[in-house]
Amino acid sequence: MKIELLRLLFDFGLFVLIWMVQLIIYPSFIFYEKNNLIKWHQTYVKRISYVVVPLMFGQLFVSLWQLYQITSLYTIGSFVLITCAWISTFSQFVPIHNQISSIKFDSKILKGLEKNNWLRTFLWSSVFFWTAITVFTRA
Repeated sequence: MKIELLRLLFDFGLFVLIWMVQLIIYPSFIFYEKNNLIKWHQTYVKRISYVVVPLMFGQLFVSLWQLYQITSLYTIGSFVLITCAWISTFSQFVPIHNQISSIKFDSKILKGLEKNNWLRTFLWSSVFFWTAITVFTRA
């Protein structure tokens, strides 16, 4: 399998995932009673990590490999966007999810989770479209 196709698959996986999180998963949190959300959230975080972790690491490693192989606007730019998504994930979203798991949250935090996630949605969408355009214009 060509590295470009592998990259496209990782980028597409994160594109689909982030839009599901943005439009379905995070907005649903506000409809749970606090105790039910805490119970569900513990299950959700564990299960979603089985999907998110391989996709994020796969994307990161493939983009690093591409950057190592060829230095171009695409490889540098997409790596920067991916790095920004990682920084946002670990600086904003991991702490918020930890708050939800530890019962230290309110509806304002849940609404902020959804609102702030638009940044990651933009980043991973941009990465996917840039990769798709790059792959299909080279074909």
